[in-house]
Amino acid sequence: MTNCIYIVGMGPGKGTKMTIEARAILKEMDTIIGYQVYLDLLGEEYSDKELISTPMKKEVERCRICYEKALEGKKVAMVCSGDAGIYGMASLMYELLQEYSNPNKKIKLRVVPGITAAISGAAEIGAPLNHDFCVISLSDLLTPWEKIEKRLKAAAYADFAIALYNPSSKKRSHYLEKACIIMSEYIENTRPCGYVKNIGREGTEIKVCSFEELKNEKVDMFTTVFIGNSCTKIIDNKLITPRGYKKNE
Repeated sequence: MTNCIYIVGMGPGKGTKMTIEARAILKEMDTIIGYQVYLDLLGEEYSDKELISTPMKKEVERCRICYEKALEGKKVAMVCSGDAGIYGMASLMYELLQEYSNPNKKIKLRVVPGITAAISGAAEIGAPLNHDFCVISLSDLLTPWEKIEKRLKAAAYADFAIALYNPSSKKRSHYLEKACIIMSEYIENTRPCGYVKNIGREGTEIKVCSFEELKNEKVDMFTTVFIGNSCTKIIDNKLITPRGYKKNE
């Protein structure tokens, strides 16, 4: 007998930005598990489900609850904001899969994609990722800062458009400034940049600025920062990175 756990990317929060597939799957579940902030964003639509949360830094425990509920015969989904495979729980669920191999009741995993913050934020601020780009998290909770620094330098040197996740927190209030200083070796102060706070939620805030101004901006964990490449421009107060189509006219 095979049971399936769904690892669902719920997008930025609002139901209108969740995929039709994700919503349909969650409707069929007995149990939905996730960080409490994400469960709250689901709202009343899924209040008839068994909702289980664990705090930050209890991600492994959250995944184990998924497996235990599935082995009980429940229809189970793990929810993540954005996309579950981009700084989400999908990889950890797969890492734990072998521990729960049971010849009598095999568990299968299925990742359901969602709209990640780089994509939803880019749509709000214009088209900053319309050419080659990379996504880098500034959180050093799970990644050594030395490795983050190497990635920042490499991305800036290679002239990628860049989306920065987790740019600041109470304990890391200076990390965005720190990242900008690292990249300033390759990025000029006038480079178009910007950020979006609370993407797809109440209090969405959008700002376009220069790279020099970005260093001193106050951002938080609910902010996605965009740094243009050398061709990025500001059009109609939006951040636009050309693909180069006009060259073919």
